[in-house]
Amino acid sequence: MVEMPTDMVAHNRGVIEDFRTNGAPPGRPLLLLTTIGRHSGEPRTSPMMYVRDPSGHDRLLVIASNAGAPDDPQWFRNLVADPHTHVEVGDESYDAIAVVTKGAEYDALWAHIVASYPFFADHQARTDRTIPVVALERA
Repeated sequence: MVEMPTDMVAHNRGVIEDFRTNGAPPGRPLLLLTTIGRHSGEPRTSPMMYVRDPSGHDRLLVIASNAGAPDDPQWFRNLVADPHTHVEVGDESYDAIAVVTKGAEYDALWAHIVASYPFFADHQARTDRTIPVVALERA
């Protein structure tokens, strides 16, 4: 099992604490995603950027870019193992089901994401894997 570097764990803890105390930073689409660890069975909370679904569906999209690393992020692997998750965004907190997008839906969403946030194209250029886009649907 791959462990997150200690400094990243500490950084994420600080972001999570600040989010829960003060909310997301202005102008930054940030949510907290709680998954269940696929090995530990323990809840794991990760702060991450999100994009609203441009189709008008009441879904948030999270991008498993891992900054272009060769492997998918741990939170994504946890969602593949168990798609039941918990989302904290703005002043809302709710359970959700994670759906990994595929095919034409993926292509359209990825094009929207890259048009809105071009740095994701840089992440894709750094890796041979296709960067997953996950739709978080209210349970």
